Amino acid sequence: MTTSSAEPDSSEVGRYELMRRLVRAAAHSDARLIAEAAALANGWAVLVDLMGNAICSTPRAAGPEGVRAAAHPRPHPHLTVHRTTDAVLVVKSGPTTATARLDLITQTCVDLLLTQARAHRAEETLRAEQRLHGAALHLFLSGQAALALRILGLAGVTHATVCRLTGTAIQTAHQALWRAVQGAPRSLICLEGSDLVIVLLHGESPETRRILPRLSAIAERHQLTGGISGPVPVDMFAAAWAEAGAVRLNVGAGQLTSATGLGGNGLLEVIPAQHLSSWSAAVLQPLRRDQHRTLEAYLRSGSVQAAASTLDVSEGTVRARLRGISSALGVELDNATVQAQLLLAVRAPTAPIKTQSIARLVTHPPLPTELLSPDDAYEWASDVLQPLDATLRIALRYWLQHRGRTAPAASELSLSRSTLTEWLSKIGDALHLDLQSAAVRAELHLAVETIATPEDAARFLPRRGGRTYRNQRSF
Repeated sequence: MTTSSAEPDSSEVGRYELMRRLVRAAAHSDARLIAEAAALANGWAVLVDLMGNAICSTPRAAGPEGVRAAAHPRPHPHLTVHRTTDAVLVVKSGPTTATARLDLITQTCVDLLLTQARAHRAEETLRAEQRLHGAALHLFLSGQAALALRILGLAGVTHATVCRLTGTAIQTAHQALWRAVQGAPRSLICLEGSDLVIVLLHGESPETRRILPRLSAIAERHQLTGGISGPVPVDMFAAAWAEAGAVRLNVGAGQLTSATGLGGNGLLEVIPAQHLSSWSAAVLQPLRRDQHRTLEAYLRSGSVQAAASTLDVSEGTVRARLRGISSALGVELDNATVQAQLLLAVRAPTAPIKTQSIARLVTHPPLPTELLSPDDAYEWASDVLQPLDATLRIALRYWLQHRGRTAPAASELSLSRSTLTEWLSKIGDALHLDLQSAAVRAELHLAVETIATPEDAARFLPRRGGRTYRNQRSF
C-alpha cells in the first residue's frame, strides 16, 4: 500500500499514528500489513514462509530478493530480517528512514504477526476440539459410551446430564457457551442439527449447580428454547437425550426447563439421601442388570417404543423383559402408583453398601413410610399442590392415573379432550412445571394421591348441563 498525496509523508508520521496504522492493517490481512510496513519504511517489505516462499510482498518485484535474504541474511546487511514462529519478515528502508523508526516498524510487525499466529493456532485447536466433541456425542448416541469417554480422556465418569437448546441464534450462543463453561472440563459442547447440545459428564452426584445458571442466562439472552434431562448412567445416554428433547416442547423462547421438575421440592431433595438409597436398593434388588436398564428406559421414556429405541432392541424384547420385571418385583407395572414409585427408585442415588434385603412395593400409602412419615408426606404434597383448587386437582389426578393419556382421562371425567387439555395447561402454568416430564408426572402423582380424599373424584366436580362447569375462575 502506498500513501496518497493527501496523506502525510511516512517520515512525518508520529509513533502513535505509525502503530495505529500497522494495527489497522494487520486486522485486515497479512498482505495489508506488509504493504503498510513498506509505505512507512519508505522502501519495501516481504513476508516469507519457512519453506522459502514469498507469502506477500510490496512491491511484487521485491519478492525474490526478500526470499534470498530470508534464507541467507548475512549477504544482505542493508536489509532488516526478523524471524517469527511461522515466517520471516524482510524490510528495506528508504535513505531517509531513521534506524529507531525502522526498528519500531519491524518490531511492531513481528508482534502483530506473532499475535495473529497464536490466534490462528487457538482457532484451529478450538475447531479440532469441537470436532472431537461432535464425534463423542455420536458415540454416546450410538451406545458407545465407554469409547466416547476414552477418546475424551475422562475417568471416573458414570453419569451424564443432557441439555438441548434450539433457536435462531444457536451459532452465536455456541461461542458464548464455550466461554461460559471453560471452568467445567468434564463437559461436551457441540452443534447437532438444529440443536446446541451440552452434556455434563460426572459421577453419580451431578456437578451442575454452577453450570445451570449460566445455561439459563444464555438461553434467555439468545432467546433459545431448552430442555435439560435428569442425570442418567452413561449407558442410558439415549434416554437422557430423548428426555431433554421432550421437556422443551411446551417451553417458550428464552426458557430452559428441567425434566427433574420440582427443583427444591423434588423428592430427591426432600427425602434423606440415605433413606432413599437404602429403599431403592431393596426394591430393585431382585432385578438383573439388563432388567434394571430396561425398567429405567421404559419409565423415563414412558413407552415401550421409546425404550426399545434407547436400548437398541425390539419392542417384543422390551415387552418380554417387562413381564419378567413385573414377576420379579411382584407388582403390576401398568399401575400408575407403581410406576411412580419405581421411577423414584431408579432415579435414587446408589446405596454405598449393596443390600441383600428385598422390599416389596405397596400402593398405600403412595409414599412409602420408609421414605417419609405420613405427616411429612402430607405436608410435602400439600405444599406442592397448594396453587391448585379442587377442580384442577381432580382433573390432574385422573390424568395421572391414566399415565398422562388425555383421551381416557377426559372420558372418565366426562370432559371433552380440548377442555381437559386447557385445564392441564392451566395446571402447568400454576405449578410452573412441564407436565411432559416423566419425573414431574411421577412426583405429582405421588403428591396428589397422598392428599386425595373420597371427594377427589369425578362425580364431585361442580357441573351444569353435563359437561359445562360453573364457578370457573381465571387462573
